Amino acid sequence: MEITVSSGNNINGTLILPLFQGTEKLDDSVKGIPAQLRIQINNVLFDNDFKAKAKSTLTLLGSEGGKAMLVGLGKKEDADANTYRKAGARVVKARGKAHGTELTVKLDSTEIELVSAFAEGLLLRDYSYNHYKTMDEDDKEDDLSARIICDESIEEALNESVRIATGVASGVHLSRDLGNAPPNDMYPMAYAKKAMDWAKQYDSVSVGVITYEEAIEHGMGGLIAVGKGSARKPCMVIFKMNEHLEGRCPVIVGKGITFDTGGISLKPGQNMDEMKYDMGGSATVFGMMEALASTGHAGKIIGITCMAENMPSSNAQRPGDVIKTLSGKTIEILNTDAEGRLVLADGLWKAGDYDPEYIIDFATLTGACVVALGHEATGLWSNDDDFRTRIHEAGNAVDELAWPMPLLPAFEKEMTNSKIADTRNLGAGRWGGANTAAAFLKQFVPMRGEGDDAEQIPWAHMDIAGTFWGAKTNDMVGHGASGIHVRTLYHLITQ
Repeated sequence: MEITVSSGNNINGTLILPLFQGTEKLDDSVKGIPAQLRIQINNVLFDNDFKAKAKSTLTLLGSEGGKAMLVGLGKKEDADANTYRKAGARVVKARGKAHGTELTVKLDSTEIELVSAFAEGLLLRDYSYNHYKTMDEDDKEDDLSARIICDESIEEALNESVRIATGVASGVHLSRDLGNAPPNDMYPMAYAKKAMDWAKQYDSVSVGVITYEEAIEHGMGGLIAVGKGSARKPCMVIFKMNEHLEGRCPVIVGKGITFDTGGISLKPGQNMDEMKYDMGGSATVFGMMEALASTGHAGKIIGITCMAENMPSSNAQRPGDVIKTLSGKTIEILNTDAEGRLVLADGLWKAGDYDPEYIIDFATLTGACVVALGHEATGLWSNDDDFRTRIHEAGNAVDELAWPMPLLPAFEKEMTNSKIADTRNLGAGRWGGANTAAAFLKQFVPMRGEGDDAEQIPWAHMDIAGTFWGAKTNDMVGHGASGIHVRTLYHLITQ
C-alpha cells in the first residue's frame, strides 16, 4: 500500500471516516463529500444506526456515486494510538471489491501520533502471502493506495511519520514472508542467500555467512549438532549495519530452525507443518534490519541468526550425546527436540565478539510458554531489571505485549544438574519448562571483561512461540506468521 498525505479536501475513491461514539452528524469541516452521501451519513448517525463502537465498520454507497466506510473508534476518552492503529487495520480487513483500491482518509485529529498510528494499521494489515497460488488475472488484487487528509499545520511532520511507518511495515512484512515460506524453499543457506541479496540495496548494511564447514572450524558445537542430521546443513548469518561506527551497539540474536521435526526425539505428526515457523526468531532479526535500513537508521546494529534444519537421520545427534559449544561449555543432550537453545548457545556467545551494549535473543523456543501465556503475550526474561522494563515498555508502546517472567536461581541450578557435562538441555521435569529454557540460555551470555573486573552484559530472552504464529487476536494479522516484535525492536532502538 502506498500512503500519501495532503491538506487538500478533494476526496477520491472511497472515503474512510473514523468516528467516535456519540457522533450525531458530520462536522462542517469535512469537505468534498457528495451531498447525497453526506445526507446518508448524517441520517445513519442521527438514527444511531452506526454507534461507532471500536472495530465496527459500515459502508454507504451514495446515489451520486460516492462511497464511504464509517469506522468506529469507540469512546473518545478511551482512544489512544493503539485504538487508531486497530481502526486502520479494520479498514483493510473490512474492505471489499466494492470499495475499490483508492481510499481517502479523513481523521478529526491533529495529533501526529494518532494519525500515523491509523496509517500504520492500514499498512500492517495490507498483507497477503500468495506466492505459491496460481491465480487468474481477475483474481489478482490491484495495489491499494490511501491518501490521508490532514490539517496543513501537521502535513510535513505527518509525511515523515508515514514514511517511517511504511519502512517499519516493510520489515514486518518481510518477517512474515520468511515465516510463511515453505521449508523446502526456506532452508538455512536459502535464508543466507536471501540476506546477502537483500543487503546489496543498502550501503549501510553488510551480511556475512559462517558456513557449516567454518562452524566446525570455529567449534560451534550447538549449531553443528542440531543441523548435521539434515542434508541442508546449518549456517550462521551475521548482519552488520553501520559497522564503521565506534562504540558499543545492540546485538540481536535469532533462532532460525527452518523446520523442526524434533530430530531423533520425533514430534507427533499432527500440525507438524507449523514447524516451518520455528525460524521466527531469525525472521524477527531480518525484519528488524529491513525496518532500520529502509528508514535510514544511522546507528550501529548487529544481528546474528542461527540457521539449522532439525531432521532425524543416521547422522543426527542422539539423546545421551555430549556436545561442546563455542563457549567451551559442554551440554548433555537429553532430548533432541530441545534444539533451539543449542543453536542459541553459540549465537549468544558469538554476540560477545561485538562488544554489545545489550543482547536480546528471539526464539520460538517452548510450548511451555504458550501454555503459560497463550497467544496473547511474549515471555520476557532478563538478567537486568531496568533493561527488562525498557523492553516491556517498548512493547506496550506499539501494542506488542512482552510479559516479564522469573529467572530464578533454582531454574539455573536445575539446568546445570548433569552428572557428565557442564549443563543439560532439558529440565528435570515438565514444570516451568519456559523458565528452565531461559535459565539454560543465561549460561551462554558472555561477560564484559575478565576476572574480578568482569561485568554482566544486559541480556533478555523473548520466547515468541505463542505470538509469532497462531495469534488470532492480533488485529494486524490476517493469517500465518505475525512478524511480532519488529516494531518493538524499532521502537527500543530508535527512541
